[in-house]
Amino acid sequence: MAVYTHVDDRTLATFLNGYDLGEATSFKGIAEGVENSNYLLETEKTRAILTLYEKRANPADLPYFLNMMEHLADAGLPAPRPLRDKSGQALQILKSKPACLISFLSGVSVDDTDETHCAALGTKLARMHLALLGFNERRENDLSVQGWRGLTEETINQADTVQQGLAHIISTEMSFLEANWPSDLPTGTIHADLFPDNVLFTGHQVTGIIDFYFGCTDMLAYDLAVCINAWCFDENHRFVAAKAKRLIEMYDAERHMSGAEVEALPTLCRGAAMRFLLTRLYDWLNPVEGAVVRPKNPLEYLARLKFHQQVKDTASYVV
Repeated sequence: MAVYTHVDDRTLATFLNGYDLGEATSFKGIAEGVENSNYLLETEKTRAILTLYEKRANPADLPYFLNMMEHLADAGLPAPRPLRDKSGQALQILKSKPACLISFLSGVSVDDTDETHCAALGTKLARMHLALLGFNERRENDLSVQGWRGLTEETINQADTVQQGLAHIISTEMSFLEANWPSDLPTGTIHADLFPDNVLFTGHQVTGIIDFYFGCTDMLAYDLAVCINAWCFDENHRFVAAKAKRLIEMYDAERHMSGAEVEALPTLCRGAAMRFLLTRLYDWLNPVEGAVVRPKNPLEYLARLKFHQQVKDTASYVV
């Protein structure tokens, strides 16, 4: 989350007139993440998050994201529920940007996650995938292999300014992924961006899953690969097998993975590392003027990619 668009008190008051939430009692920006503008709002009746959609968000995709959240909330998963105004609408326009109020979820994101956090994540990720089997809307993943090729072409000429030789690494890896990317694994609706800052905990219990704005239809095991990249490396970008073991085994206990999914996991992990290397590289090379937060270092995912390139089979992740 971040703040790119300022919302003043008068604009907020006018916006809230459309809801039955009472007047605002507290309103402050949330300076985390890099995609949208987010504010923590407290009113006389509720606590909510106000999001203004920026940057990559395609307005045509927003109903999909909001319906996905509502479906999960209806299924009893700890997902935020979009709040509807007096006319029943969830999606709004504020400061000339698409906007939405969503319910506030308790808990905090955990930077220093342990094996028990990873186990809880595996359980919730599988239950989310199972619940979304009943979600019939579709959205193609525009940040899969074809999207990576586009990002490669946009960044390759400047990649060596970040680290010498990075352009060659990206080019070589893209050739591998395009030749080896799976196409016949079980698919469904996935989160596709389930980093620790998008999961809220109370103790070791997951009390919130947030930021569904990369949600899409793709291979379920790819979502697990994203989590392995995001949760199973330490602050020095070294792989922590004990975390991966708990994450994978608890996911599999809820939603049993096919043999093909297990076999494909190293390739999926390479792809997930490449996805975040490229999007971070693009943001690093194209910073947004006036943004509260700095782009994240793409080289963190180069380190992860290099690890996955050495993995021979999925058993190596859990030894």
